[in-house]
Amino acid sequence: MERLLVGWPPDGPTLRLDHRRFSYAGKFVMSNTGKAVVRDASETTDGEYDDAVLAAVAFNEDRTDPATLWLRYVTVRADRRGEGLGPRLCAFVVDRAADRGYERVRIAVNNPFAYEALYRAGFAYTGEETGLAELVLERPAGEPAPRSAESYRRGLESFRARDLSADERAFLRRKAGARPPPLA
Repeated sequence: MERLLVGWPPDGPTLRLDHRRFSYAGKFVMSNTGKAVVRDASETTDGEYDDAVLAAVAFNEDRTDPATLWLRYVTVRADRRGEGLGPRLCAFVVDRAADRGYERVRIAVNNPFAYEALYRAGFAYTGEETGLAELVLERPAGEPAPRSAESYRRGLESFRARDLSADERAFLRRKAGARPPPLA
């Protein structure tokens, strides 16, 4: 497996991800965001989709703060979820952002699984939410964010009042009183 920065937003990179295997597949066809992927070099792309892609992230600069990069969409192929590909790919993009001069990286998440994965990539809950009820996580581009158990649990707690799947509710029960997960 290899991690690859496909391109920055001005490059107009696009990916053709199979919507049956990837969440948010349609977002990666857009050319206004940068893209990075984890790909399996042993798989080929002969057909309609980029079949070698195992995980992908789309990102762009904050419109009001040029020192901030936003991760917009993170997706992992359904048969590879749970292997840590998403957190490691996000950390890879953060490293590239630091090389490019960004000071911080942010992401908004809408479910407890994504929240946990981004904590594993060195992000921490800011206490902010977007207008779409997504929790905003942030980290400095050069190092993991300070991660207190209190802040981590406060973010998890904000999901409890939402309409969640049985798997999400079970996950939150297991995480009651937990500390932040280790870095990926």
